[in-house]
Amino acid sequence: MHSLPVFLRLQGRAVILTGEGEAAAAKRRLLERAGARIVGEEAEAALAIVADGDEAVAARLRARGILVNATDRADLCDFTLPAIVDRDPVLIAIGTGGASAGLAKALRQRIETMLPARLGALAAALYRARDAIRARWPDAGARRRAIDAGLGAGGVLDPLREDAADAVPSWLAGEEAGLDGGRLAAIRLASADPDELTLRATRLLGEADRIYHRGDVPRAILDRARADAARVVADHKPDRPGAGLSLWLEMAERG
Repeated sequence: MHSLPVFLRLQGRAVILTGEGEAAAAKRRLLERAGARIVGEEAEAALAIVADGDEAVAARLRARGILVNATDRADLCDFTLPAIVDRDPVLIAIGTGGASAGLAKALRQRIETMLPARLGALAAALYRARDAIRARWPDAGARRRAIDAGLGAGGVLDPLREDAADAVPSWLAGEEAGLDGGRLAAIRLASADPDELTLRATRLLGEADRIYHRGDVPRAILDRARADAARVVADHKPDRPGAGLSLWLEMAERG
């Protein structure tokens, strides 16, 4: 990754904003939505936005150890501001590392049409139910699998369903369908390029509890899996993969 995506809590914290015009006004509105306290160049702050891209101002601020975003000057930026899909408390940030704000905007608009307006309500409902979820599934692995099943495509809590938030109580009271045993899915990789993964492979990598793989499977492929999924190098498909979802990855033979 060229950058580390993070979400900063700025409520009541100072952020320097310099420049005039529409660009500065847009950045001011964004900072105000995040609850930041907007200050001038001479104030103490950890972040600064140079809305007019002034190189000299950016240099002075960086010399003080302040992280800087300079509008339309990717070469001067310590951080960039993404396009945002806001379904509070769910936030989706789309960044291109300053390569194309237009591309980020187009992706945001496309994602906006896909996500229900009440997606944030689902997140809030799951947060309120967190104690009940832990009580229902005390084992962390079982709990993760239950949540994955509920939120999966077509699941009771499918995030793309407008009424998913209302289904949390019935989901908690329902049966643990499909969670009573482990399963193993095999993926034969036709390419070492992670961008050529099939939709099925991408989905399984995002859901798997552990990944068994031959030693020649590229790290770029393994990096597409969940960060907390166990990785196990093996010469053959496991006989007892364990509870939850396990994957067997191998490269396809080339003729």
